[in-house]
Amino acid sequence: MKIIRFGTTIFTSLSLLTAALFFQQEKDLTNVFALEQTSDIIPTEIKELSHLSYGFQGQTSMITKGQIQTFPDTYSNLPGVFTFRGNHLRDSAAYGLVNEKPSQILKQWEFKTGSSPRWGGGAGWTGQPAIVKWANDVKMTMNINGEFKNKENFVEVIYASLDGKVYFFDIESGKQSRPAIDIKNPIKGSVSIDPRGYPLLYVGQGIPQTGNSQIGFRIYSLIDGKLLHFVKGLDSYAYRGWGAFDSAALVNRNTDTLFLGGENGLFYSMKLNTKFDAKKKTISVNPQTVKYRYKIGNFNHQGIENSVASYKNMMYFTDNGGTLQGIDIAKMKPVWALGMTDDSDASIVIEPQKGIPFLYTGTEVDKQGSKGNSILRKVNGLTGKVMWKKEIPALTILGENPVNGGLLATPIIGKNDISNQIIFTIARYKTMSAGLMLSLDKETGKEIWRREMSNYAWSSPVAVYDKKGNSYIVQCDSVGTIYLIKGKTGEIIQKKNFYGSNIEASPAIYNNTIVIANRGGRIFSLTIK
Repeated sequence: MKIIRFGTTIFTSLSLLTAALFFQQEKDLTNVFALEQTSDIIPTEIKELSHLSYGFQGQTSMITKGQIQTFPDTYSNLPGVFTFRGNHLRDSAAYGLVNEKPSQILKQWEFKTGSSPRWGGGAGWTGQPAIVKWANDVKMTMNINGEFKNKENFVEVIYASLDGKVYFFDIESGKQSRPAIDIKNPIKGSVSIDPRGYPLLYVGQGIPQTGNSQIGFRIYSLIDGKLLHFVKGLDSYAYRGWGAFDSAALVNRNTDTLFLGGENGLFYSMKLNTKFDAKKKTISVNPQTVKYRYKIGNFNHQGIENSVASYKNMMYFTDNGGTLQGIDIAKMKPVWALGMTDDSDASIVIEPQKGIPFLYTGTEVDKQGSKGNSILRKVNGLTGKVMWKKEIPALTILGENPVNGGLLATPIIGKNDISNQIIFTIARYKTMSAGLMLSLDKETGKEIWRREMSNYAWSSPVAVYDKKGNSYIVQCDSVGTIYLIKGKTGEIIQKKNFYGSNIEASPAIYNNTIVIANRGGRIFSLTIK
């Protein structure tokens, strides 16, 4: 049904004219209400799950009352990459198209970050940047340097670093576009930007460098870089006493609601109560938070490191024990839950087919011991039924400083000429240093192609397409090699190594421009030509 949605956000000077212009990317975003198609609710049947015990802290009615809690089909109407793997389906870290028949990767610019005492600089896992082309009226509210505030086609890169800072760059020149935000603690995960185009930054912290009391999740104003809200990671309600947030947040732009997984084992739903006034250059949030905790069987490995994924009113995540859940966020009830497999940090990716969300997920080798199998699965997101399963042998380093093998890279859901493929990258295949790229048929799980790698990868592969629908994959590895690969066959077009430093972060791509960081303290940009 069609509804007129004023949202839960305060706007100024509303007009039908601005509403009509809303979906044109260059028009102002503020002073607007949107006339848009409401996403359908997936009907769910809530049954007692004897193997799952769960509870909530906070009133679930805050999330469901007076609004349709379902994600729209389009995560954002603005150009860019707004969160880890782009959107609520976690299916794309690329925006736009590449030139036809690309043959090489060329370096464009680089930036040297600071360094934390133990973790160094650059970016770690998952370490993907956000890339945003701001609407002009929003751009004018922010503390962007004048050179870029007045630049007509300004596109901003926003990158969190292990040195504890969030950096901002002009994608074209690599110049810093505004002052960095310093949280003084290493950030391992990926930032999210509000998909409504509001000047809000969402960022989790990976390491308690300045003490456990300061580890958590933060919301910043991008008008002036000030902290608006802090979620403390160490929580007495949680079953696990670790407060990091490597997960990247999702925001439902229709309901002003944020969803997030914590490594403390809690799933967070936050009614943000955002107020944004572009004329006054002010923004605020006043979150009302609901926390979901759970136990599945004898499971004792809570900890959500992957970034939660959603299709309409269904939300999905896995955890450090490999349990997998589907939650109806319109009812705030779990619908199904699968039991323990092994640590699962790669994010679930979703592909809807005829109204059914199919999930693709995989595990590391961790709880299995020094060797085992990365368990790759396709799952029906409505029922939890496993459609197929494939086990790939992998190794891991255990002990005080473990370095796991298996699936840490979030897979590619193929589109266009690879629409039949799901592509996984497996770490520590056959040997501790080696890896494997594996393309499987989505329907059957049968192998289509494989490419054995001399050096493994935690970095997630990214697929890009030209205007004819031909696919190309960018894959980075643990010694800093960057591959440009034909998606259909796995054939290498070119490989380049610019710094000889581990790339465990994941790239984001805007048209022909790749932005990535390594563990050696560099953020850099490449051009696909």
